[in-house]
Amino acid sequence: MACRSSLLLSFLSRSSKICSKRKLTQIIPIQSNPFNNVSTMKLHVLPISANSHGPLAIVKHLNLHTVQIIDAMGKTRTPEFIAMNPAHCCPTLQFLDGSAIWESSAVMRCLCNIFDTKGELYPSDAEKKGKIDMVIDWRNSSFYPDLFHIVYMMFGVDVDEDQAKVQFKKLMDNTFLNGKKFCFSDTPTIADLSVAPLITLLKGRKKFWATVPDGIKEYYERVLEAFPGMMEYVKLLDDKAVNYDGPGADAEP
Repeated sequence: MACRSSLLLSFLSRSSKICSKRKLTQIIPIQSNPFNNVSTMKLHVLPISANSHGPLAIVKHLNLHTVQIIDAMGKTRTPEFIAMNPAHCCPTLQFLDGSAIWESSAVMRCLCNIFDTKGELYPSDAEKKGKIDMVIDWRNSSFYPDLFHIVYMMFGVDVDEDQAKVQFKKLMDNTFLNGKKFCFSDTPTIADLSVAPLITLLKGRKKFWATVPDGIKEYYERVLEAFPGMMEYVKLLDDKAVNYDGPGADAEP
C-alpha cells in the first residue's frame, strides 16, 4: 500500500508541471513554440514492444527531429529512470525540465497535440476525436487485457491455455473498423497506432494466426504500409513472434 501511495504522490507532483506545459504549447503561436527548433524531448522506448511502436511511428511520420529516441531496454529499473517515471514503463516522454508522461496513449496524444498542427493523426474535430478516443479506450480496457493469455507466454509468463482460446474468440471481431479502411476513419490515426501494433503478437501462436479473419490481416497491413518509419521496430517483434516455438506456439485456437 505504501508503494502505491508513493507512486500516486509522485504522479500527482508531476501532473501540475505537465498540465501547465501542455497549456503553454496550446496557446503559443506555432512560429514561437519552443518545441519546434530545439531538441527538448526524449522518447524512451523498448524497441521490441508493441506499446512503443505507436509513439515511434508518430516521431518518424511527422519527422520530429527535435524528439530524441532513447533505447531504454534494461534501464527502466535504474534510479535515474525511476526518478523520472516511478511506474518504470515505456514509452515515456521526457520534457526539458525532467518531468515526464508515460502510457502509450497519453504519449501519442501529447505528441500530436504539440506537433501535429494539421490534425492528421489526431483531428481537432470533436466527433472524429471522440471516435478515436473511443477506440483507444476499448484498446486499453478490453483488447489489450484480453491478449494476456494469448500472447504473454512468449515473454516467459505462465498463461491459461483454455482462457487463451476464450479470449481469442472474443477478439476476432473487426467491428471497430465500421466499414472503413481504418478505425472509424478513411485515413490512419493514433487509434490505429494504438491497435495495430498489438496484432503482431498474435503471430506467436501459429494456428491462432491462421484463423485470424482476412479483414483484420488486411487492416493490419494497411496500417504498417501507412507508417513505414516504424517497420524497423515492428520487425523486432514480428521476428520474435514468428520464430517463437515455446509453450502454446502450436496450440489449437
